[in-house]
Amino acid sequence: MIESKKQEIIEKVNNTLDQLRPFLHADGGDMELVDVTNDAVVQVRLLGACSDCSMSAMTLKAGLVDALKTAAPEVKSVEAVSF
Repeated sequence: MIESKKQEIIEKVNNTLDQLRPFLHADGGDMELVDVTNDAVVQVRLLGACSDCSMSAMTLKAGLVDALKTAAPEVKSVEAVSF
């Protein structure tokens, strides 16, 4: 992936996360962008209450993935990473 395209995706992901943060914060959680891989996979880290919540997969699917399909359709998938 061209670096400028990757940077564009990063900006779209961060904007989308900013829109979702009030909902995450309301439940004591958060999400941060870790990386966008060269094959357009977004890697995020779940933080706070989201890190061990049984609904975190739903948060990714219903929240972030669906929002990114609109904001950045070039994103292939979203995965949660922990470290």
